[in-house]
Amino acid sequence: MNVYDLEGKVEKSIELPEAFSAGFREDLVKRALLAEQSLDYQPQGHDVMAGLRTTAVYVGNYKSYRTGRHMGIAIRPRQKLGGGAQGDVRRIPSATKGRRAHPHKIEKTVVERINNREYVKAIFAAISGCGESEMIRERHRFSGDAPIIIDQKIESVSKTKELMRILGKLGLSDDLDASHSPRLAKGMRRKAQLRHFRRSVLIVAKDAGNISKAGRNIPGVEVCGVNELTIRRLAPGGLPRLTVWSENALADVKAAVESKKLR
Repeated sequence: MNVYDLEGKVEKSIELPEAFSAGFREDLVKRALLAEQSLDYQPQGHDVMAGLRTTAVYVGNYKSYRTGRHMGIAIRPRQKLGGGAQGDVRRIPSATKGRRAHPHKIEKTVVERINNREYVKAIFAAISGCGESEMIRERHRFSGDAPIIIDQKIESVSKTKELMRILGKLGLSDDLDASHSPRLAKGMRRKAQLRHFRRSVLIVAKDAGNISKAGRNIPGVEVCGVNELTIRRLAPGGLPRLTVWSENALADVKAAVESKKLR
């Protein structure tokens, strides 16, 4: 595979690592993606006494002066008022300020587990998908060949303007321009003017210390180290992403992925 310099010219050719020959499996990638996303879920619960802090009580249908029989009112749990009077209906789910019919339970299992070997295999599948040009073209505005491998000097770039120039030399300007136009989130959040930027290029480096400063201000661009690879970065939504690999990152990608564990 061709290795490009910072001017977008072919510098040399190298052989791709074994990770790119695993083959893309959409079913496995989506399963690992759901497992990753489930780690962000927060268990929900409710107060066990919610809707039950009231004087209302159900006394039955017969043999009680508080049943409400022959009064033209429903026989439901009602508040106890002075002088034996009956108040409003409480406690039941259909009543105002009553309890919830099917409340959330804190003991519900919200995390979807996946075997570590299966998760590692899914990451290899996602990396392999990032090297299939036809799949990348379906998602991004890109006409070249994937994967894009660039000289290790890119890891020393710390200026946003310089990184934008390099990405333009690699033929990624059209995809970057498409990610710069935000769309407003749907629903009530439109009032808060929340903007969503389309995912564009993922840059993978061995040491992302400097280049992450240059890429964090470009909408749609994400920079990560080779040890920080996840399914959500490589294949958001379950489909492979346009990825630029540093030459140094390719040397460590296999060892970095095999050490991954999903907590």
